[in-house]
Parts: sequence; C-alpha cells; structure tokens
Amino acid sequence: MSLFDELRRRNVFRVAAAYLVVGWLLTEVLTTILPTLGAPDWTSRAVILIFAFGFVPAIVVAWFFELTPDGLKRDHEVERSAEPGDRRRRTLDYVTIAGVVVLIVFLGLFSARQSGDVPRTGAPPVSQASVAVLPFVNMSRDEDNEYFSDGLTETLLHMLTQIPDLKVAARTSSFAFKGKNAPVGEIARTLGVAHVLEGSVQRVGDRVRITAQLIRAADGFHLWSEVYDRTLDDIFAIQDEIAGEVGTALSASLLDTPARPAIAGVSTADADAFDLYLQALNERAKYSYGGLQAAEDLLKGALTIDPDFLEAKKELAYNYLAQVETGLKGEDDAFGEILAITDQVLAANPDDAGARALRRFAEAMLAAKAGDGQAVFAAIDELEGMLAAEPDDLKIRTLLVRMFKGTKQPERALDVMQTALGQDPLNAQIHYELGALYADLERRDAARAALTRALEIEPQQPNAYAILAGIGLQENDGVEYMRQMLKAIAVDPKDHELPGIVASLLYELELVEEGDDFRNRVLATAPTSEIAHRIELLRAIARGDEEQSVAVARRAIEADVEDRRFAFGGAVQHLLQVATRQGTVAAEFDYLEREAPGILDIENDATPLKYRSAQYTAFDAWYTTLTPAALDAQIEKMLEIARSYGFDPKSDPETRVALLALRGRTEAAIDVALDEVFTEPVAMHLGWERAFGMAQYREFVADPRVRAAMARWEAEEAALREDVRSFLADLQAST
Repeated sequence: MSLFDELRRRNVFRVAAAYLVVGWLLTEVLTTILPTLGAPDWTSRAVILIFAFGFVPAIVVAWFFELTPDGLKRDHEVERSAEPGDRRRRTLDYVTIAGVVVLIVFLGLFSARQSGDVPRTGAPPVSQASVAVLPFVNMSRDEDNEYFSDGLTETLLHMLTQIPDLKVAARTSSFAFKGKNAPVGEIARTLGVAHVLEGSVQRVGDRVRITAQLIRAADGFHLWSEVYDRTLDDIFAIQDEIAGEVGTALSASLLDTPARPAIAGVSTADADAFDLYLQALNERAKYSYGGLQAAEDLLKGALTIDPDFLEAKKELAYNYLAQVETGLKGEDDAFGEILAITDQVLAANPDDAGARALRRFAEAMLAAKAGDGQAVFAAIDELEGMLAAEPDDLKIRTLLVRMFKGTKQPERALDVMQTALGQDPLNAQIHYELGALYADLERRDAARAALTRALEIEPQQPNAYAILAGIGLQENDGVEYMRQMLKAIAVDPKDHELPGIVASLLYELELVEEGDDFRNRVLATAPTSEIAHRIELLRAIARGDEEQSVAVARRAIEADVEDRRFAFGGAVQHLLQVATRQGTVAAEFDYLEREAPGILDIENDATPLKYRSAQYTAFDAWYTTLTPAALDAQIEKMLEIARSYGFDPKSDPETRVALLALRGRTEAAIDVALDEVFTEPVAMHLGWERAFGMAQYREFVADPRVRAAMARWEAEEAALREDVRSFLADLQAST
C-alpha cells in the first residue's frame, strides 16, 4: 500500500482538514470576542500560535491513533470493518463541512459589520489618526511629585491637540485610567483611539528621567519610544521634544505630513512658575472650596514669578468662574476680574478661543444683571459659532450649557452636553452636568444614572450628592435628602452653603433645634454670606418671632446682599407679606425705595436683575393697593420682561395659579392647583402655608376642594417632618 493510501486509510487527510477548518473558526471567534471581554492584547496572538503549533501533533495523533466508540486506540489495535470506518470518516466529513459553513457565516457577518451593512450599535469607527495621552506614571520616591507627572501629561496633551487632523482623547477620560493596569487595547477601545502615548517620570532633586512610548493599540507595536535624562531646567525642551517626535511619528505614518508639525508648549520658561501651575491644576480638579482657594493662591504665585504666563492667567480666570458657581466669590467682583484677565490673554494671543469664550460669557452675565435680557441671547449665538469652530473645547461647550440653562432651554443644553460625552466618556463633570439637566427636566431615573456614574468616576463631588438629594426631595423622601446632603458636606466640609441649605429645609419643616446644628456651621465660617442671611430669616419665621424676622430681613436689604439663595428677594418678600397683614404697605414701600432706589420701578428697562427678582415678590402688596386695571398692567409688564430673558412664567403651574388669583379668576386658579400643584409632593412646596396666606388667595383657600388638598399636604408634611426628625435622632444616637 502506498503512503498516500495509508494516510487516507488512517484518516490523516480528514483530520487535517477538520483541524484547519475548526481551528480557523475557533481562532476567528476567539480573537474577535476576547478583546471585547477586556482580555489583554497578547491573548489573541496566543490563540493563533497555539492553533499553529498544534497542527503537527494533531497529524501525528491521527497517524498512530483511531477514535472508536470505546475511546482512543492505537491503529493496530482497531478491528477493521467497512461500516465502522465509513461511519468515522463520515463523522469527520460532517465536522469539516459544518465548520466551513459556520466559518463562512461568521466571516460574512463580520465583514458586513465592518463595512456597515449590519447596523452598528457601538462606537463609531476609530480613526487611525487618533491618540490618547495616558497619565505619565510617577516613579519618584516622593508621592508629592504626582502633580508634576500629571502636569507633564496635560501639557503634552495640550500640545498634541494643536496638530491638524489628529484626534486626541480628552484629558479627563485619559486620566480616568490613572493608576489602573488596564490593557492598551481596552483603553484605546474605551476612548475611541488607535494609538496610546504612555510613559513615566522619575524626579530626583533637580534631575528628571522621562520615558515615553507611542503604541499602536491594534497589535501593541511600539511606533516610537525614547528616554530623556535632563536637569529640571530642561523640562520645557523635553516637552517640546516628546510632543514634536510623537507628532512627527503620527504625522508621517497617519496624516501623510512627514514634516515636524508646528506646536507650541506653555508660555513660561520658568520652572518654579510651571511647578506652581501644575500644583494649581491638581487642586482645581477637586472642585471644592478648599481646592479652588488653594488653586487661586498657587496661580497667583506662578504669575508673581512670571507675569506673562498665559496659561496660568487663563486658568485663574476659569477658577474665578468656578468660585462664582460655588459661592466663593461674588458675581460682580469675579466677572470684573475675568474681563481684565482675559483681555490680557487676548492681547498676547488673539486666537485663544477659550479666553474669547469666557470673556464673552462674563460680559453677557454682567449685562444681564444690569437689566439687558437680550445680552445672553446675543452671546449664545456667538458661543455657538465658537463651538462650531472648536468642537472639542469642553470649556466653550460648558459655557454654552450655562447660558442655555439660564435662559430656560434645558433641552438645548442637554444636546450640547450629550455631544461632549461622546468626546470625553469618562469625564465626571460631563456626567454631573447631564445629571443636573435631567433633574431639571424631571427625568429622575436618567438623572440618577448620570450622577451615579459621575460619582463612580470621581467620588469627591459635593454637587452631585446635592442634586441626588434634590431628586429625593422631589419624591417626598426627606431621609434620602438628608443622606445625600450629609455626603456632600462630608466631601466638601469647607463649603458653608451646604449646611446652610440643609438648615433652610429643617427650618421650613419647623425643626428648629435640628436646623441650629447646621446653622452654627454657617455662622462660624461665613456669618455675612447670602445663605447666612437666608437661614436667619427662615429661623425667625419658624420660631414665630415676627419682630426678629423683620429685623433680619431689613439687615439683608440694608447690606444690599446678592440674591444668591434668594437672600435679597426673600427679604423683600417677607417684609411686604408682613406689611400686607399689618396694613402698612405704603410705609414699607417708602422704606424699600429709600434703601434701594428704583427697586419697585417696573417700567424702568434698566432695572438690575436683583431688583426684578424682588418685584415678583411685591404683587401681594400691589394687590391690596392698586386698582385691578393698574395691577393687570403691572402683571403684563412683568411677563414681558420675563420673556425678554427667555422664559415664560406661565409655564410654571404655581406661578400660573398666582397670576390667576391676582386677576380674580379664582375658579381657574383652583382647577390648575388641583390638577398640577397639589398633585406634587409637599416637599417641593415647603413654605406653602405662607404663600397661600397672601391676600389674593382668600377666596381660593376658602374653597372646600382646596381645603381638602391643603389638609392632605399638611399630613404629608407632618410625616416628612417626623421621618427627618427620626433619622437625625438615630444618627446622633449612633455617633
């Protein structure tokens, strides 16, 4: 018998064919599935090698052994007959044919998916001209040098973003992988890039060793790597070299531009100034009271050393905006500083889009405060144009979102921020902003999911906890509100507003003793703050001390406090409510006009926004002093002014009830209240008894249907009060 016939008799050819087909199928399936499961890049190569090296042993086994119903036997031990042999051959043929069919189907589906014939549910195709800059690992003995390696990473990232047509993963998403030993392939897939730049920094005294390597994610191939041993004075030259060489490597292989790209680093050559700047970035990332204050001091230190350090100037300007949002700095002072600083930046670099956008935002905010409701809309148009030119600039995008929220356009703000999430999927701030927008739209499940994801990425976010607390309150869950607010206070203990917000709720629930625990924290650190004025007023009201409450309200007006946390408008409202009950409205109007000239002049189009807020609270008093025609004219003027700022007060059911009651349309007011106001949890309307005690609601509250609804709210509030009281008592007992 010839060798060929013997090979065929022993089924070697069939085994080889079956092995190749089944092995190929398994290799294709495994190398496709393993990366999606987060397996390291080397596992795919290992599968291919195992399959290749296993071919020869499979042939050897086929020559010497036969698979029988009784198991694997040596060839000479098998009793030969035509039928069993044919059965075994047919089995191998079936295996081979089935493998070929499955392989063809799999390859067809995979090819269709790659070509777009099958709809894709995942991320868009990854551009080969894309890179993520991972945080350089701090190899220094001193952990305090962490900010240095992070700052180097951020600077390199900034420089690479200047290369035309190169997509660079956002800084925040890249930094989400800091300290994690994730495979390069997984990182690249998550960030939607084809390449990863990683490295390490070892700093000893005034010397630094930096290693950097550019990796192709698809196969782990190192396109470029280098080691730099320099003195610290050369840090700027090192940054230029690394960014330039990476840019050249990417440009040559991916962008068809072999020449070294023109990119600029930071605008300082002073190592000490740069050191302080990097430390400031580290502090600013915390977004807490202490962090923002520390960042301001560090940035001012850097600018003292190098007054022309543009990046430090711009960072300081954005720091002031963050301080406004957290209540650290007053709007007038902060926006004035922002305008002055951005003017300096733009004088040196007129093309700085971030500085231009921030300047335009501050300018519009100041104009709006001065009474120009259209200023914000003009700025929105300009910011949209800036964003179209710089779609990857998150700061411009965030400024635009702020303006959409301020003009009551949450849906447009949501669209802008959702686009940002696609660009920077691991940015905790973006998830937080989305959560806040969903909460505004009362999409509570989506809000919780976004805020929870934000906290998974960055747990030290007090504002995320505060919004989760607000969602709990929307559902009448006072215990959940307290839990989340206590978490917010724990992660940002220097923020005096957080305990003030809790005290406000407790006073509204008439839990004076419990509220005082939080009030004391505010008065100890910020006794003249807006929230301090507000809680002092609510405390006096909760205690039923009308004389004290009037004195507190007058102090706020005479101090001309900002209207943050309704400190100014709430004081005016309380004074006028008391005056209406006592029949002293004319005298109170005279007092307000003396302390704040023009405060009640509705016809003046240049009335400051703070005064406009106060005017909304005056309608109860006007109801008792104006004729119906004059009152109606006042109402129409206020509606016109509100629309000039971009929103319609009638869209709010509670405001609509108030307007109907003011105009004497009691039955219509009752219908709206029963259908849209009393159906909401009482926790969203704390202070409702004071509101419905106003003069225009006398007929309204006399209706039996309204009385029944109010009784229901009263019972709900009593239950809410007891839940919160018990929670705080248990908490105190456990500590």
